[in-house]
Amino acid sequence: MSSQPQGFKAWRVIEKTPESAVITSFVLAPQDGPAPMDFRPGQFLTVRLVLGDGTRVLRNYSVSALTDNPLQVRISVKREPAPFDRQDLPAGQGSNHLHDGVRVGDVLDIAGPSGTFVLDEQSPRPVVLFSGGVGLTPMLSMLHRLSGQSMRPVHFLHACENGAVHGFRDEVLALADRRPGIEVHFCYRNPSEADRDRFHSQGLISRQTLQSLLPLDDYDIYLCGPRLFMQANWRLLRSLGVARERIHYEFFGPATVLEEDDVSPAPPPEPTLSEPVAKDGAVSVCFMPSGTRVAWDENCHSLLELAEQAGLTPAFNCRAGLCNTCQVSLREGTVEYFDDPLDAPQNGDILLCCTRPTSAITVQLRQ
Repeated sequence: MSSQPQGFKAWRVIEKTPESAVITSFVLAPQDGPAPMDFRPGQFLTVRLVLGDGTRVLRNYSVSALTDNPLQVRISVKREPAPFDRQDLPAGQGSNHLHDGVRVGDVLDIAGPSGTFVLDEQSPRPVVLFSGGVGLTPMLSMLHRLSGQSMRPVHFLHACENGAVHGFRDEVLALADRRPGIEVHFCYRNPSEADRDRFHSQGLISRQTLQSLLPLDDYDIYLCGPRLFMQANWRLLRSLGVARERIHYEFFGPATVLEEDDVSPAPPPEPTLSEPVAKDGAVSVCFMPSGTRVAWDENCHSLLELAEQAGLTPAFNCRAGLCNTCQVSLREGTVEYFDDPLDAPQNGDILLCCTRPTSAITVQLRQ
């Protein structure tokens, strides 16, 4: 991650535009006078929202474009439904609040920009912008920059379900028409009759499709999309001989997951009632509800890394104290923050991604 943003500032919603059946864009301008944003294509903003019940949540949304006015910025948000395989879980709180509750004229608390998934503007290599679903939003900001301030060859590849959920189709084509050297390919997994002339291939992007679209072998590739899309296309690119260091990605999960053969989560360990143990004077860390108990490893960056090392899969997103996704309850003991979180939790909660234990601790992971 880049350096942390210097707190939240007020930005007013000056435009709200539906981009597809599931994506809405919000154009923002600073509330308190001119404040140009020092932004790199691909970065995201952190938005602090207060929901109808008073709950405060943080969400990260990629900047989808700087507008023609340098004092304005656009984020584009997909409405997140309840998981298709877990209808007992709620729909995305932040995205649904933005879609349904935020109007033009409302003021949002914004911090950022942040993130290291950024366009390398010094590289001379051709660029592949390869996205699935709402993963196209950081690619859009990169395409805006490449179409207006570069002559590097660009291949914009985007996969989605169908035309109903495909946002920014016309904008991408217009950007590609600004200059020669920008090629666009849309792949619809399940097109409708109305989509007949709106896509270039159907199903999943295949090895044959990539081989036909990318005749060279030395690209800077930017990859962003849902987890399964990322896993499949990381492996596809690697099987075509693309070097790891040429694949830049935005992926909110352990990087090793991209290359796992079996992506099924391991069953949680059985609960244990053992007393705290320490190795060579190290403090004990107990993760509930599984009861997994391990000694703190000084080589670990954070409690989040320790949990992952122990085979657990706590929720997280930014790994930099920006989003509060890794917030858990501290039931016993004390911790220290080695990086100040953007919005520190209250009522005894902590963030796993930027804390270390200062005594034996017990934390309650969210299920």
